[in-house]
Amino acid sequence: MNGDLLGLLAAVRGLRVAVVGDAILDRYLTGVPVGMCREAPVPTLDLVGEHDQCGGAANVAANLRSLGAEPRLLAVVGADTAGQQLRAAVASAGVGTDHLVTDESRATVVKRRVLAQQQMLLRLDEGSKKPIGTAAAAELAARLTEELLSCDLVIACDYGYGTFVESVTRSLARSARRPPLAVDSRTPAAFRPLHPAVVKPNYAEAVALLGEPQLASPGERVRQVADREELLLERSGADIVAVTLDRDGAVVLQAGRPSVRTYATGREAETTVGAGDTFTAAIALALAAGADPASAAEFASAAAGTVVRQPGTAICDPAELRRRLAGTGTILPGGELPAWLTDVAGRGYRVVFTNGCFDILHGGHVSLLSRAKAFGELLVVGVNADESVRRLKGPSRPVIPLAERMRVLAALGCVDVVVPFDADSPTELIERLRPEVYVKGDDYTVANLPEAPLVERLGGRVELLSTVDGRSTTKIIRDIHALSADGRRTVPDRKGV
Repeated sequence: MNGDLLGLLAAVRGLRVAVVGDAILDRYLTGVPVGMCREAPVPTLDLVGEHDQCGGAANVAANLRSLGAEPRLLAVVGADTAGQQLRAAVASAGVGTDHLVTDESRATVVKRRVLAQQQMLLRLDEGSKKPIGTAAAAELAARLTEELLSCDLVIACDYGYGTFVESVTRSLARSARRPPLAVDSRTPAAFRPLHPAVVKPNYAEAVALLGEPQLASPGERVRQVADREELLLERSGADIVAVTLDRDGAVVLQAGRPSVRTYATGREAETTVGAGDTFTAAIALALAAGADPASAAEFASAAAGTVVRQPGTAICDPAELRRRLAGTGTILPGGELPAWLTDVAGRGYRVVFTNGCFDILHGGHVSLLSRAKAFGELLVVGVNADESVRRLKGPSRPVIPLAERMRVLAALGCVDVVVPFDADSPTELIERLRPEVYVKGDDYTVANLPEAPLVERLGGRVELLSTVDGRSTTKIIRDIHALSADGRRTVPDRKGV
């Protein structure tokens, strides 16, 4: 699949997903501060409301439903009031409760959060952490075995509350047909024998897997994760490792491919509760729909970005996600750069610039752009206008017109500004923009890159990033022509009819 993220939103609809793991009831107590308590130096709140939301595996299932998938939630709850409330929250999210197994010996896991005007003051946790009972485990394992025969994807959500006993794990390992497995676990190594398609640890879980200390700065964290790619893949047993970094985005690792960095939005939010669940649901769906890891990561980052702007344990808003995917960055269709970009002395942030035709956006493009953003705070992408592409690539190009190429680029979370240029080289843009860093692929060298002397004369530097082998627009077009020539396409393409 190419980098059409809006198309990806359509492609994930209807996928059948088995979600197995620890379902949690998130209860929110909201109040208005009225002063300090006389008994102790703590604030006093007048309670004005309380509400329940899905947490843990239940929240992953709720996000899958909001994205248009068909989730089946397989989890164990207690025969208590909290269990009834969790069932109600799951049903309210549009997820079926038929596969929720009751365990008389357990107390349902509840996380109570006390908030004052959306500021969280306290969290109180309760519920069983011991392994689920033998009878409940057997029933859950039997239901999981049945679901694995027909679902498109399975997501394991392990938060340490005892769901993944031997019989449940054995159902995943010995299934006659196991679809791609995505894992979100506090201990990813426990799922290594299952060889997951993707695991999604957060930063703390990733460094625990590495046996290393946590670092402080975002840049150090990103480098630590990216530099340990081989070790993280080996210890998790996964094809892809997506490490989430809360407000600092995510790093996606795959053997033999450059790492992909995504960038979080909605940084003004005070909490990221549930954003990891949204990321898990979205990246797993995207990969199951055939997306390359870079596009899947951008899709998941955009989905998580809709959540951190909302209070509580929110789920992805598909309308907001569609708006984000339709145009995340700023498009300057006339090619004019605003004063806030060209005022080098006053802009107060580092500008990174790169350029290209970007005719059919693919994983190699997304990988390079996401890594380019790491060199500064603002990524500006120059795009060759249609006539320029024809001069450079031939009369049959571009395949995609300029307006659409810019819109797709702007949908990437790492891209901040998209601007076209008519000439064959972006030298005029570089002169006006004066970027601190100019990024190109390493199919160039500084010696044969025409713009390099200009960038350096203006005080910037050139960075050449490794490209993804075997990925190019020209090759994609040749492959399509080859398919057509071989006569393999026997029915007309009715997409969009």
